Amino acid sequence: MMEGTNIRKAKRGDELALMGLVHELAEFEKAPDEVINTPEQLAIDIFDDKICDCFVYEIEGIIRGMALYYISYSTWRGRCLYLEDLYIQPDFRRGGIGQKLFQTLVDEAKEMGVKRMDWQVLDWNDSAIQFYKKIGATLDPEWINGRLFF
Repeated sequence: MMEGTNIRKAKRGDELALMGLVHELAEFEKAPDEVINTPEQLAIDIFDDKICDCFVYEIEGIIRGMALYYISYSTWRGRCLYLEDLYIQPDFRRGGIGQKLFQTLVDEAKEMGVKRMDWQVLDWNDSAIQFYKKIGATLDPEWINGRLFF
């Protein structure tokens, strides 16, 4: 990585920057009005209740990317890791940063002893699809996502 860059676990105080990235991602995914989470709730979820965790990519102390994840469960495989969001600000992409952040998460998954790592990618996000294919991921066209909102 370049000098002045770092990948680390999120820490209390990062929640404002993380929610900024979440809003940028929602804008990119053409769904800016769907974000209802707050920095305060995100801090509770990551640092207090520990229902998710996050790696951040920073340049000279400024967070420019994130990989937010949590543990899920498969009755067939057991404990799994679910990557909720991998996002790097557009001006800071290239140079293998996404791959390094993703690999950090893969290393974490292996250390945790999970049996599978899952995530979703939008069918129109060609750059992300190519990124995942390049690293050897299986993109499964069979499954249809189900969802309820409360």
